[in-house]
Amino acid sequence: MAVAETQLYAKVSNKHRSKSTSVLLESLLAKGFPAHIAQKALAATGQKTIEDAAKWLHSHCNDPSLDDPIPQEYALYLCPTGRLHNHLQEFWKESKRQCGKNRAHEVFPHITLCDFFTCEDQKVELLYDTLKRVGDSFSQCFPPSISLSLHSSTSYLGFFIGDSHSNILRDFALAFSSEASALADCHVKPCLKQLHLTLAHKFYPHHQKTLEQLAKCINPGEACQWVAALYSRDMRFVHYQTLRALFQYKPQNIDELMINTGDFIYVDPTQQSDVSEGWVIGTSHRTGCRGFLPENYTERANESDTWVKHREYVFVTASKFFSQTENEPNVKLNGEVHNPSMARSVTNVLSLQNPTLRRGVLVMRHGERVDEVFGKSWLQQCLTADGKYYRPDLNFPSTLPKRKDSVKHFEYDPPLSCCGIFQSRLIGEALLDQQVTVNYVYSSPALRCVQTAQHVLQGLKLDQKVKIRVEPGLFEWTKWEASRVIPNFMTLTELAEASYKIDTSYRGNFPLSSLVPSESYEVYVSRSSAVIKQIITACPSKGKGVILIVGHGSSLASFTRPLIGLPARDSSDFAQVVRKIPSLGMCFCEELKEENKWQMVNPPVKTLTHGANAAFNWRNGIVED
Repeated sequence: MAVAETQLYAKVSNKHRSKSTSVLLESLLAKGFPAHIAQKALAATGQKTIEDAAKWLHSHCNDPSLDDPIPQEYALYLCPTGRLHNHLQEFWKESKRQCGKNRAHEVFPHITLCDFFTCEDQKVELLYDTLKRVGDSFSQCFPPSISLSLHSSTSYLGFFIGDSHSNILRDFALAFSSEASALADCHVKPCLKQLHLTLAHKFYPHHQKTLEQLAKCINPGEACQWVAALYSRDMRFVHYQTLRALFQYKPQNIDELMINTGDFIYVDPTQQSDVSEGWVIGTSHRTGCRGFLPENYTERANESDTWVKHREYVFVTASKFFSQTENEPNVKLNGEVHNPSMARSVTNVLSLQNPTLRRGVLVMRHGERVDEVFGKSWLQQCLTADGKYYRPDLNFPSTLPKRKDSVKHFEYDPPLSCCGIFQSRLIGEALLDQQVTVNYVYSSPALRCVQTAQHVLQGLKLDQKVKIRVEPGLFEWTKWEASRVIPNFMTLTELAEASYKIDTSYRGNFPLSSLVPSESYEVYVSRSSAVIKQIITACPSKGKGVILIVGHGSSLASFTRPLIGLPARDSSDFAQVVRKIPSLGMCFCEELKEENKWQMVNPPVKTLTHGANAAFNWRNGIVED
């Protein structure tokens, strides 16, 4: 048992467990559930319905922690609703799209009144009663609108609450904490510092100006009805990452985790170092079970996605402050509340920041390589006794390009699989759909990268217009080369003769002879920084258009971080990041010419996710036992 969990046991095991008389609890007891487990289920589901609690109990029937006396953590937030909330949601969406995810995106818009505290399961109803009583006592003095003023720094952006209104909110929080602490026998700490509503937190400093422009589209005086809401979370996973399952996964081994589409999984980043590449070990929020699962079946979720809302108190103010005018209706578009005035404001900002109007750099990992599917011995699987190539599986390429030296050099310079070719062309078609203009293409000398660049250009319908510049300096960190030597790449002439659209007049910044086997991390970082700067200099700025760089998993960090002014990662962190980058993973940087700098923004197209497809022998299980 972890030390932290041992301390939690000690904290709660000596406390008196009084019986609740709630109807929900009595119903569960009548079904035969032990009192402490029934109370746990009710606390975990917000004490809403018997059905919710029973479903939770059924899902957690194999949860090894079901009997653990560890309570939930609770927090009291003041949350906006109405038009102000819609504006804030638009900001959340646009700030994430333009500047990437920051710490504020982990939680919905709110003002913290009481930070997280623990409360025993059987005493949670007392918190509900307290919220109702204190809410009633403050309903007459609660302000009809709350004064919000924008505050910005290099790592924080948000609204500060005006002093007079802050005093009322602090008194409300203090009254709730005092009564809840006394009645529910728990330590509730009110927030007595500067009250605020965070818009962005822990973002890159070069995104500050963009975020400020978006924030100025929000009218803090918009109509709003405020709601004091009580939320809970599982205190065991506070410092874990939360993943969301994109697909169902059925375990193949006893130590693997069953997941359904939409499940949330808690993952401890400190426990992943010894896990096989492409896998993570985590705990299911739905079942409480723990096991291994494929990482590419998941995506990052928000911290608050697993929180449970228990009760809320709506502060009803004069209707004029939150009534909807005919001229500014809220309409639903694709299931999301959309406010036209906010959309117009955001559009005005976007018109100044459309990536297609600026020069951009799109760094992309190559597509699926054949040895990634069929292993390092793939070449032996597709060569006859006399050395001729044949296709043992439809995912092998239909042919291998001709090269003057031995075909065995493909072992350390493998081609794309057929799926890799399809992936690359699909990305090109998606870029075409988004009207992305590619002016220059650079590729690592590795065959898989040249092929990826070629098929992306075909998807873009630019393969007859833009030629590929093969740059040896784009090759990956040579320490990771299994052969411990620099691969014998195909020459530019051989590539051109194999119908790849190569710029044979281009002379790389780093000749092949300058690549050193097993180079140090510092040498690789220095090489990458020099190459990206030389590429930018060599491509004249035309006001817009994209420089496409096709490289390796390591390229995404090593070429973009120096471009946006960030230092290189620690080598151990670098390896952990790179191993999670899938085929065709990409990063996009755009130039802020007026500020003489670059910023990283969302790529112009979505990522490509798919599942594995195992080899199949029709004899096994169909004909033979």
